[in-house]
Amino acid sequence: MRFTTIFFDLDDTLYPPSTNLWLAIKQRMNDFMRERMNIPTDEIPSLREKYYLQYGTTMRGLQANHEINTDDFLAYVHDLPLGSYLTPDPVQRSVIASLPTRNLVFTNADISHAERVLARLDIRDLFSTIVDVNAVTPYCKPMPESFEIAMKLAGETDPSRCVMIDDLRRTTRAAREAGMFSILYDGSWSVDDADAHFTDWNELVNILESQR
Repeated sequence: MRFTTIFFDLDDTLYPPSTNLWLAIKQRMNDFMRERMNIPTDEIPSLREKYYLQYGTTMRGLQANHEINTDDFLAYVHDLPLGSYLTPDPVQRSVIASLPTRNLVFTNADISHAERVLARLDIRDLFSTIVDVNAVTPYCKPMPESFEIAMKLAGETDPSRCVMIDDLRRTTRAAREAGMFSILYDGSWSVDDADAHFTDWNELVNILESQR
């Protein structure tokens, strides 16, 4: 295997979208904008889409265009009972534990949410570092600068030795443009989206080892 570092996305990657946790988080974002910021309900979907496309995340858009307390926003949107959504996956744990690489979580969420999710999934010990949205401020995935910062935090200088695993096509495309090997965690895939894809964790090692 030619890779030395793997960056794993968190939400909808280290757990499947079918858990609906990310849907619940997005609803909490809507609630925050309506209840804490008094934004009309009918304006929230288009505003979030605009901020997501322009700034990378809803939060970055709110920071740029409104006065918000970022810590308050992150605490509010992630205030969910993870036990109602997530269960450990022994196969996933075995596969990640078998990797000879340096493994990091790279997420647009904050470190508190990441720590809670990893603990609930029983895989926290498999990751040396969590690169969260605060660590790459003022950037976030899929901005090129966020990948540069993540690599520095990982102690990497060669992007060709790095892998990015994410469920979002725009992130896997950006990672590839940054020189990384990108893997999409999704069953629907095209060569324009990423270098490879999977939905079964048992497939990951073969994908990595096929790259010489």
